[in-house]
Amino acid sequence: MNPGDFTKLFLLLLRLRTLAAAGTERMNVLFIMADDLRTSLGCYGDTLVKSPNIDQLASRSQVFLNAYAQQAVCAPSRTSMLTSRRPDTTRLYDFNSYWRVHSGNYTTLPQHFKSKGYYTMSVGKVFHPGIASNHTDDYPYSWSIPAYHPFSFRFEKEKMCKGEDGKLHANLLCAVNVTEQPGGTLPDLESTDEAVRLLKSRASDGAPFFLAVGFHKPHIPFRIPQEYLSLYPLDKMTLAPDPDVPKLLPPVAYNPWTDVRKREDVQKLNVSFPYGPIPKDFQLRIRQHYYAAVSFMDTQVGRLLSALDALGLTDSTMVVFTSDHGWSLGEHGEWAKYSNFDVATRVPLIMFVPGVTAASSWPGEPTFPFIDVLSKPEHIFTNAKVIRNVVELVDVFPTVSDMTGIPTPQYCPDVSLQVELCTEGRNLAYTFHQKESGKNAELIAFSQYPRPADAPQNNSDLPDLQDIKVMGYSLRDWDYRYTLWLGFNPRSFQVNVSDVHGGELYILADDPGQDKNIYSGLDHSMMMKKMASLPHDVSLWTRMRLQLYHHTAGLKTNTGKV
Repeated sequence: MNPGDFTKLFLLLLRLRTLAAAGTERMNVLFIMADDLRTSLGCYGDTLVKSPNIDQLASRSQVFLNAYAQQAVCAPSRTSMLTSRRPDTTRLYDFNSYWRVHSGNYTTLPQHFKSKGYYTMSVGKVFHPGIASNHTDDYPYSWSIPAYHPFSFRFEKEKMCKGEDGKLHANLLCAVNVTEQPGGTLPDLESTDEAVRLLKSRASDGAPFFLAVGFHKPHIPFRIPQEYLSLYPLDKMTLAPDPDVPKLLPPVAYNPWTDVRKREDVQKLNVSFPYGPIPKDFQLRIRQHYYAAVSFMDTQVGRLLSALDALGLTDSTMVVFTSDHGWSLGEHGEWAKYSNFDVATRVPLIMFVPGVTAASSWPGEPTFPFIDVLSKPEHIFTNAKVIRNVVELVDVFPTVSDMTGIPTPQYCPDVSLQVELCTEGRNLAYTFHQKESGKNAELIAFSQYPRPADAPQNNSDLPDLQDIKVMGYSLRDWDYRYTLWLGFNPRSFQVNVSDVHGGELYILADDPGQDKNIYSGLDHSMMMKKMASLPHDVSLWTRMRLQLYHHTAGLKTNTGKV
């Protein structure tokens, strides 16, 4: 045997020994959450964005191409995902209540891991801070140590953006020289530093860990390092393909993006409320800054993943990457989230499971080498495996539990306010072990959004609970998006299925952007008779599924299309 063969044999034996040892240990979890990130990533087919580190993660992961949030706004979505309960169960539709006292003392994903001996840590924006997480990020229930928030975030809404007049403003567009910012840093830079420090502190500890890292970007304002704009020259940017408000969109469905309007640079545009369009040159700049913010956040993800490699943790750590919801970039004449459209509810969902989605790395060979997007922006990766059928963020809790060997919560009963640990999502663990057989029209994602009135007004985007008069319930399957805007009582949390304020139905094969609402052209009389004959205890979601089947069966009969 020559020296080269001996070396290869030694490395093989060492690798087998490492794998055998890893099999007896519990898997760590690195849970990464972006803020307001739509599926504008290379691994989701976006050809403009530069997201090499997330794309590299996807190349060794399972990528869920059609994952949907349960409500397109921060606190309700994060609470729903981390408790695996829908907003109608958490009863959180705004930012002003804490689910443990408002609805039920529900066990969270990190709390479940903590109860099984994991050391749980939170960095940045994981739970929505404030009342929604009891001003403690749900510590000590969910976390072994108090949650970390970057010091520099306190300046996020201050006048930190240098305008053309040389003065500082509270702008939407806020590319900055980081050295001139307080402390010479930004929130996501600080969060990454702290997360890497925590990883180092756990690397030699025998206890498994659950580290959640919440990045603030690409949430507005776009306070990001100015050099990232160079990745997206304005002459390469394009407008949304459907920048106009759809003619048949019910007024109750429109979100007037009031938080964007409050920024000083947007106020100067004198855009009429609620439907007035933003000037096209400014639209291009918004899209440029959003994409630059995505690349900045991608860099922080790359720093985290390369730290796993450097510390020898990659082969023992499951990595989950997702977002709380999406963000409109001019589609339907809308900006921000606050709607039931795909651009607001569809999110990235990527899961890396060592030894399952990718083979363990060879000793000394990095799995996730850091990619500097500013110096090497062009990278092409192929997703390891994709799941095209519809999934939801409430599915994350049971799936991560199962894939790491932690007991999986049972499915919740119809009334679960008194049940501390259960899931309203599906366990997707089976998808890692079998090939997707194709389209499954039975799989549906449910989302919802509240409104204070039928017409857009100043609080339409984020009404307080007591002001909610209408709830938009939306289901999304492989072929359709179907939404009903129904009367809602915020005191009893009851929906009136007979009080219809508007409806939407989009055929995705012909209308992927969801611009051609065919709901008003349907015959509803027969369907309403069928609904009236159903028992009163039939759930709203069941009713909507039956209505969708009725409407689409008619479409197939009349047009031959699906």
